[in-house]
This record gives sequence, C-alpha cells and structure tokens, in this order.
Amino acid sequence: MQTAGTETAFGTRQVRGHWVPFAVWVGFLLLLQAAGAVWTLPRWIHPVSYAAKALLCAGLLLYYRPWRGQPGLRAVDWGPALLAGLLVAVLWIVPETPLAGRLWPGLQAFYYRWLVAPLGRFPACFDPAAFPALPFNHPSLAYTPSEAGWMLTTLKLLGSAGVIAVIEEYFFRGFLYRWIGGADLRAPGPGNYDAAAFWTVAVLFAIEHDRWLAGLAAGIVYGAIAVRTRRIAPATVAHAATNLLLGLYVIGSGQYGFW
Repeated sequence: MQTAGTETAFGTRQVRGHWVPFAVWVGFLLLLQAAGAVWTLPRWIHPVSYAAKALLCAGLLLYYRPWRGQPGLRAVDWGPALLAGLLVAVLWIVPETPLAGRLWPGLQAFYYRWLVAPLGRFPACFDPAAFPALPFNHPSLAYTPSEAGWMLTTLKLLGSAGVIAVIEEYFFRGFLYRWIGGADLRAPGPGNYDAAAFWTVAVLFAIEHDRWLAGLAAGIVYGAIAVRTRRIAPATVAHAATNLLLGLYVIGSGQYGFW
C-alpha cells in the first residue's frame, strides 16, 4: 500500500494539510459522542461544538492550504461540477421528502430501515406516525434558528458547505485515494484511475455517512469527477454545492433530520 516515497512524504506540511483537518474534525465528533455516553449533554452543545470545530478546522485549512501545488479549477470544470453537486443533492433529498412519504410510504420506510444506519431499525430522525416532524427531543432540532439563533444556524450551513466539504475531498480523494494506490502523496491531483483505490474510498466515504447508500453515490460521483479531471478542486466544488443545497433545503423545509 505504501512505498518508500509515500512514507517520506507522509509527514510533510503539504500532505498534513490533507489529513490533519479531517482527523481534528473526527476527533471532535468522537469526543462529543464519548461525553454523551457518560453524561446527558445540554442541547446547545451540538450547535456550539459544531461552530467551534468548523472555525478551528477552517483555520487549519487556511494554515495548511492543501490546495497548494494542486491543479486549480478551469472554466470548463464549473458547469459539470455544479451539475454533479445538484444531482447528488437531489439523490440525497428526494427519498426523504414528505411527498415521497405520501406516494410511497412502504418504500420510504424501507429506505429508512435498511438504507440509513443503523440497519434493521428506524433511525432517530424517522417516526412513521409523526413523519415528517422530528421527535421533539431530536438533537438536530438544536440547530433551528428559533433554538440556536441565526448565527449558529448559519455557521452550521457554512461549515457544512465551506469547511467539511473541502476537508473530506482533500482527505478522501486527495490523500486516501493516492495512499491506497501507493502513489506519491506529494504528486498533484489524484493520479490515474485505480479501481481498488477508487472503490475502497467510495465505500469508506459511504460508511462515514448514516445515509450510506446516498453517501456511496456521492463518493462515486465526486471520485469520478476527481479522476476524470485529474483535479481535486472540481470534486470540492461539487461536494460544496451538494452540502449548500442540502443545507438550504433543511432550513427552508424544516427537515432538520439531515443535520
């Protein structure tokens, strides 16, 4: 999996910019989960901790600038990247819309039971008797402007579209894809298509998300963009567009179960 070149490159500042922000982001998540397993956390801790990790990781991105030395966006990349981001957002949203629930309630229940983690039972965001409303104590409701305030809700939206989308693309398509394929981690772009690396990264990206099937589709689309263009930047634009559209849908529709 690794060569002498990748081992030497692993600790360089350029390469650390691909994985350190992701490690810090995941560390925040694990710390909050561990605290929640020991204590009953106040609801405000969710939007506040999200804002804190978004600001910290944005600072890490600006410090490391993982895009340095990477090929940038071309004018021809914008259209396909934005369309891909829209496609993934639609794939993510449509199965959980109230309209889908009215037209195909059994299919939607199957989706929530088997295509959203944990498998085999309904997630906390779905109650067939109350859908589309969330259970009154669902933690995602802490992100609503009425509870968190518009500043924290906006930071959640900006963190989703402008921070974690960038972090995940440079980690999954910029670092992990090359590392699994044994490529030089300092080389620009994701490199040539490597089937084992491509599908491993897509599956790992899916596992990272509770909506694992939607996550798999997103990982395939973003990965295909990165490999086809030989650039991380277009995949980052697509991912950011998806997260921005999803966040705007959440705020506009009140479907905070996505958050």
